[in-house]
Amino acid sequence: MIDPVLLRENPDLFKRSQEARGDSVEAVDAALVADAERRASITAFEDLRATQNLFGKTVAQAPPEQKKALVAEARGLAAEVKAAGAVAAEAEERFTKIVKTIANPIIDGVPAGDEANFVTLRTHGDTPVFDFEPRDHLELGELLGAIDMPRGAKVSGTRFYFLKGIGARLEIALMNMALDRALTAGFVPLITPTLVRPEIMDGTGFLGEHNDEVYYLPGDDLYLTGTSEVALAGYHKDEILDLSDEPLRYAGWSTCYRREAGSGGKDTRGIIRVHQFNKLEMFTYVLPENAEVEHDRLVALQESMLQDLGLSYRVIDVAAGDLGGSAARKFDIEAWVPTQGAYRELTSTSNCTTYQARRLDIRYRTETGKTSPVATLNGTLATTRWIVAILETHQQADGSVRVPAALQPYLGGLELLEPLKPKGGSK
Repeated sequence: MIDPVLLRENPDLFKRSQEARGDSVEAVDAALVADAERRASITAFEDLRATQNLFGKTVAQAPPEQKKALVAEARGLAAEVKAAGAVAAEAEERFTKIVKTIANPIIDGVPAGDEANFVTLRTHGDTPVFDFEPRDHLELGELLGAIDMPRGAKVSGTRFYFLKGIGARLEIALMNMALDRALTAGFVPLITPTLVRPEIMDGTGFLGEHNDEVYYLPGDDLYLTGTSEVALAGYHKDEILDLSDEPLRYAGWSTCYRREAGSGGKDTRGIIRVHQFNKLEMFTYVLPENAEVEHDRLVALQESMLQDLGLSYRVIDVAAGDLGGSAARKFDIEAWVPTQGAYRELTSTSNCTTYQARRLDIRYRTETGKTSPVATLNGTLATTRWIVAILETHQQADGSVRVPAALQPYLGGLELLEPLKPKGGSK
């Protein structure tokens, strides 16, 4: 949720942000009107309640012959207080409903526009060149006995798959490599729940315009998470955190689920866009003034992983219209996928400033002793999709795939993934 004080003091900040995102600017004016009504109704309620308390003392001190009339008057006053409380509650609910339609104000420098208006901040590595016709990741995965899409579809439907043999080992190796990097960087590992309550999903901002992307279990009133960010954000709900020494940093390992609604016909081949995958997600609770520095720190950890895996990539500053409602800024890292001749997203890293913390009531104590919302950030450190770029980048003419040196210790020293030999002999 946005800061209502900031909304009152600087509505133009929100209007510029909404315009850059392509969202409703009128929502800001509607929120200002609702906020004024909310505050006026709260003041009226509190004034009446103060009058009621004072009148109660008058009744208590009144002589017996006056009490009957005064008690009747007190009852009438109590009814007024109750009605004023109901009006205040309705005004609060109306304000909350409107203000939830306003996204987190973007940070200065975020490019305006939609998905196509991103800005490339830097690139790393030369795109691989082959002296043979490169195979795509699915063909390689089938040769290696690593990916089985037909049986995934047979068991669960389209966009499901099996990772088997070296494919399963490769994913586990990636996740363990990422976990080691996270531990070295001071992150506490967590294996998180993948089913969460509605207030946790809503608190992180995932039940807005992309609600159709989320799996919901109505019989249990629980949501399947598309990232461990959701559970990690809810981990400290309704708490006051001690951030006096260092940020609180967590690395959440979980299976993730996404409906991929609206993506019909896109990336239907292979494991680029699927309903279920594994991911190691970094999540940080930090003082708001340190959030942008922490954002750069998370991106640096991601780049280190990708460089050590020998992948060519670019870092982009995502345009405002392509940000989720919670993110004030997001940096994506996209790796080069040779057979597509394009960069494809492998990581996202978002600075959500205090937006999620306000919704989940996560605070820290300031030097004055008062509490204030913390800032939250999240970023991918490894996920199933990375297998796509690794297989295609490091493939050889015979269908084998070289294992990056940094990954070899996590595969028992294996240096080469080799195609399976056909079963059976000649007739």
